[in-house]
Amino acid sequence: MAIDLDALDVDLLSALRDHTRVGVLELSRTLRVARGTVQARLDRLERAGVLTGHGPDVDLAVAGYVVQAFVTLEIAQGALDEVTAELTAHPAVVEAYATTGSADVICRLVASSHEDLQRHLLTINQSARVSRSTSVVILSVVVAPRALPLLESAPRPAPRRAPAYQDGDAAASPAG
Repeated sequence: MAIDLDALDVDLLSALRDHTRVGVLELSRTLRVARGTVQARLDRLERAGVLTGHGPDVDLAVAGYVVQAFVTLEIAQGALDEVTAELTAHPAVVEAYATTGSADVICRLVASSHEDLQRHLLTINQSARVSRSTSVVILSVVVAPRALPLLESAPRPAPRRAPAYQDGDAAASPAG
């Protein structure tokens, strides 16, 4: 179920993207809201499934997997669950999706070399449930996977009770 994100939610997600190892206290200082507000927002975003992890982003090419390919699979009718299990068990398959159109499944494979990619493709093609596969080698990443530009592009309401946040004046400090 989708939840409504306000401007503070999107700013919090952007801050996490830009500073992956930052703590709640530093996030509260950066966003100029209370620490409890940041923690409550993070908890809500996690419970709702918007924020799905805090793990490291891994550059597979730097880790030695320099060849990537998109592979489309035409599978036997009604065999999606079995194919899903087979693809999940294959570590070179880093993501896979059921699709509409001429292919039933599209997946992304990574390999250490073209020979390694061929070995993975042959393994996938050995499945009795795969009737046809087509692969396209990825030459370079033009747009890396991303979500925040979409979230940031939509107008969002400001949070209800956050005067310092709504003010938007980063130089403002409490009188004292």
